[in-house]
Amino acid sequence: MVGPAAKREAVVHLQASFGLSERRACTLIGADRSTIRYRSCRPDDAVLRGRLRDLARERRRFGYRRLFVLLRREGETAGLNRIYRLYREEGLSVRKRQARRRAVGTRAPILVEAKANARWSLDFVHDQFANGRRFRILNVVDDVTRECLAAIPDTSISGKRVARELTTLIERRGKPGMIVSDNGTELTSNAILTWCTEHRIEWHYIAPGKPMQNGYIESFNGRMRDELLNESLFFGLDHARELIAAWVEDYNTERPHSSLGYQTPKAFSHALRTARDHRAAQRTGSARWPLAPVAPHGVSPVEALNATG
Repeated sequence: MVGPAAKREAVVHLQASFGLSERRACTLIGADRSTIRYRSCRPDDAVLRGRLRDLARERRRFGYRRLFVLLRREGETAGLNRIYRLYREEGLSVRKRQARRRAVGTRAPILVEAKANARWSLDFVHDQFANGRRFRILNVVDDVTRECLAAIPDTSISGKRVARELTTLIERRGKPGMIVSDNGTELTSNAILTWCTEHRIEWHYIAPGKPMQNGYIESFNGRMRDELLNESLFFGLDHARELIAAWVEDYNTERPHSSLGYQTPKAFSHALRTARDHRAAQRTGSARWPLAPVAPHGVSPVEALNATG
């Protein structure tokens, strides 16, 4: 018996079964009488519990940390430990999927310039409709901002279709510095090779059997499967497009991303763009200068002002 609750139960048992006094029962189990008599004054947090349950029901694959971020956005002042306690008491823990084997050894981090469109990752995800017919999703992710740039579901996506979708994406967002993908037949086709030559874009293929060389898109695929594909039943291609588009919008604008300090990808991209514009303004000298020049060393500000009239 290491907790106060267990000791209180033991004291009640000794008093009821053997007729011992409270003092004698506390002496036998080594408990302090003030601890046994203590009654919690903690509020029941009914409103917070209800909101936490609603969020957990809406975001079934979110843990307590992401739920805590969502509650903070709504103005909740409770701390992380309190949210975790209520999360455990309400039995909201996310059921873990079957663990996969992890590679042993060390990996060098992949260096990417900290700006949007520095590198895109591309991959396919497979799923099936309620009638059993299979379909696939072409996912494109910005490796720096973690934004999902495209999630295109269809029953068949050829290399020519991939090239057309990338052309449309470039017209809307701009040209990437590099595109990374695996060695799938659609991505190594003549259509893709011709497209890379025409657009002068470097396309990097990972080593066969090394999916972690394309870890950003693999992580995104895992989140999509865990939070959307495994939780949804698709009744057709139009229904799949609608649900996937809504989830992507939520992923980019609402979902807290742990690797971005629990910012959303859109907010992180905006912060990068603002910092880049500020640095560019400083380099070009377009930043505002002080209203008056600084006085030279050894000259007081009053003397400097008098000298300039």
